[in-house]
Amino acid sequence: MAKAKIEDKFEQINAIIETLEQPATPLTESLKLYTQGVKLLKECNDELDKVEKQLIILDEEEQHV
Repeated sequence: MAKAKIEDKFEQINAIIETLEQPATPLTESLKLYTQGVKLLKECNDELDKVEKQLIILDEEEQHV
């Protein structure tokens, strides 16, 4: 299975939020979705941290040129 792009993960998180906002969503399903959403958020944060570090390195390299 291919890795989901960060944009896809954000779409999944939005879908989870919409479902959690539904009053009819059972508690067990809410807990499952919440756990999945937290996992997706962590993955997104990790990816953003990697990109930020790469940008810092590029910026430092550019300043030394």
